[in-house]
Amino acid sequence: MNPVMRNRLIGLFIALGIFASDQYVKWLVVGPLDLRGQPDGVIGLLPFFDLRWTQNFGVSLGMFEATSIEARWILVAVTAGIALVVTIWMLREKLFGDIIGLALILGGALGNIKDRYELGYVIDYADLHFGTFRPFLIFNIADAAITIGVVIILARSFFLRDKSGTDTSEAAPNAAES
Repeated sequence: MNPVMRNRLIGLFIALGIFASDQYVKWLVVGPLDLRGQPDGVIGLLPFFDLRWTQNFGVSLGMFEATSIEARWILVAVTAGIALVVTIWMLREKLFGDIIGLALILGGALGNIKDRYELGYVIDYADLHFGTFRPFLIFNIADAAITIGVVIILARSFFLRDKSGTDTSEAAPNAAES
């Protein structure tokens, strides 16, 4: 197996791992921990981190909230389309760093799509806070994976340049030698 194919398979396994871990923790939150049944839907774990039951009917910072059954299915279709594009991109990508970022996005997207498809909302539960200051909205593993994946893709596109098409200073000596 060539290295590019190996990297793509690793990416698929990472996406599957993110999806599985997201669904497992959501199962714990709904099942054994019964977060919905807790007083105020909260279990305090650390002074700065709680498990807090939230039903997210929107996407990305709660925007585009699905307020009707039609909107729910439109969100499912749009996010599934995006996941398909990310999958195709990942399977065509050659650079391992980009494959990792895309795998994180794909695994997270699949976890949230499954929730929205089955429940009509996404289960969010992770509440990072410092006193009353909350640097993030309540989130889940899928949201964190998507965010980290996007940051990886953006950082690599901004800071890592393809030098083969931009650096002509090394190409001139090779042309002169011919």
